[in-house]
Amino acid sequence: MSWLEEFPGNFAWSNAVLVTKAMAPYGAVALAEVDQVCKKLSARQNETDAWREEWCAMGRRLELFAERTEAAGHRLSAGNFFLRAGMYWFTGERFVPPGDEKRKLGAKALELQHAGLERRYPGIERVEVAYESGATLPGLFFKNSGNRQRAPTIVVFDGMDNCKEMSVLFCGLEFAARGWNTLAIDGPGQGESLRLRNLYARHDYEVPGRAAYDYVAGRPEVDPSRVVAMGYSFGGYYAARIAAFEKRYRAAVAFSALHWDLAGFQREVKRKQEADPKATAQSAFHFRWVMGCLDDADAAIRKAEKFSLAEVAPRIETPFLVVHGADDKVVPVASATKLFDAVGARDKHLKIFTAEEGGSAHALADNRPLAVDYIADWIGERLR
Repeated sequence: MSWLEEFPGNFAWSNAVLVTKAMAPYGAVALAEVDQVCKKLSARQNETDAWREEWCAMGRRLELFAERTEAAGHRLSAGNFFLRAGMYWFTGERFVPPGDEKRKLGAKALELQHAGLERRYPGIERVEVAYESGATLPGLFFKNSGNRQRAPTIVVFDGMDNCKEMSVLFCGLEFAARGWNTLAIDGPGQGESLRLRNLYARHDYEVPGRAAYDYVAGRPEVDPSRVVAMGYSFGGYYAARIAAFEKRYRAAVAFSALHWDLAGFQREVKRKQEADPKATAQSAFHFRWVMGCLDDADAAIRKAEKFSLAEVAPRIETPFLVVHGADDKVVPVASATKLFDAVGARDKHLKIFTAEEGGSAHALADNRPLAVDYIADWIGERLR
């Protein structure tokens, strides 16, 4: 058994565990705690409630530690416990079908994650980004380490099953150290926007991309001429779409390309899930939920037909970076090559990470600091 495949033959659980393990370098999980949960789950793979029960049990355990630690006057240590507890609740929510229970689990995860962030990283500010029809998008604004005015700023959109509380750490910590601000944002179909506000994914992501730019450009800490759009995993599509239609961004990064033919890919996923629910990265309901078509798989696939970069990527003129893992088992590496070839910018770059370099999984979950450093170096060269 490889640490990349915790549950052989169960790709759904193995991929979810890898997503969780990827947060270890940032103190949002502890590998020993993850291992404890996985050992208990190894004998419960056919139990419907096992996943939620074991991850949330670890979350409750750490929440209790946090409360005791803070009562003893150790606020920073309590923050670490709260942060990890929140991540385990978020992981536990993953395979719970949409409904009241899932909403409560998501709210609990957010409560604990924010308790941890507030204690550990006081420079992170919870913000609301004006969106449309009176709605707002929740974000986390991480100021640069020097608290400088008019600094470069990176706007980071999540993937299909991630959240801003993750990206503000694995991107924001490194970007802050380089003197940049980070806006980690849950756009439609992501994180808090999906779980607590019923805002579903949309193909024209330049709309939330425009809203994010307008927000950061109005802050005194931000240099409006040096704002970069970045999306990871499913967000690779969002970053490309934003770069094509919202020209005020200085550059853009797709940290993993989206499936070149999303609708075709989801048809194949549907076929696999009907044969074996454990054979794909997400649950049978997840994609439908993100698309706002929970009760109609075919409607979700029809909506996915609009999520195409075939006629969009040639419109990208700003410097554009595509980063992908050579052994990505979620999105074929060929999708990254197709996106790169189609991008119209003169200044474009494709980086495929291999296992020999240290990481090669989807969104480099097996060595995320390696990819984030590379991305930051590339961005830095274009902000000079």
